[in-house]
Amino acid sequence: MGIFSFIKDAGKRIFGLDKARTQGAGKTDKLEKEERKENEKAARKLEQTIFDLNLKVEDLKISIEDDMAVVSGKALDQSTREKIILVVGNSEGIAQVDDRLDVENAEPEAVFHTVERGDTLSKISKEHYGDPNQYPLIFEANKPMLQDPDKIYPGQVLRIPPLDPKR
Repeated sequence: MGIFSFIKDAGKRIFGLDKARTQGAGKTDKLEKEERKENEKAARKLEQTIFDLNLKVEDLKISIEDDMAVVSGKALDQSTREKIILVVGNSEGIAQVDDRLDVENAEPEAVFHTVERGDTLSKISKEHYGDPNQYPLIFEANKPMLQDPDKIYPGQVLRIPPLDPKR
């Protein structure tokens, strides 16, 4: 799919180290080593989160360099692929996700929507589908990352799946 952009300072905190402190000129070898160790720890935490969410993927590998995460493996289907990208990208400190995932069962791609201040799932549904009452489709497409349709936040990126033509 390529490289996806996210808002670096939005999302779930996965780094224990203050990333701002470790970036910029004048890094010491000790600080670089500490940052590499923290990136590895954050990558393992993301892999565990994906496993805990029961997203079906084989040979999942995540690596983090600065504010970019590289994700590889084989996802069961397109929606699983997109959810994995969102779990990783909707993490504080991650600005880009380089998607190198393969998909076992092809299906139509969703579009991604970055939540803005004042957005609701109904408002997003009206914008993308022309019907605010289709918000449950967006909510379901973002499970298990979303647990409540009223709990979205600015900067969060959501999957907006294509409408079933039978609807």
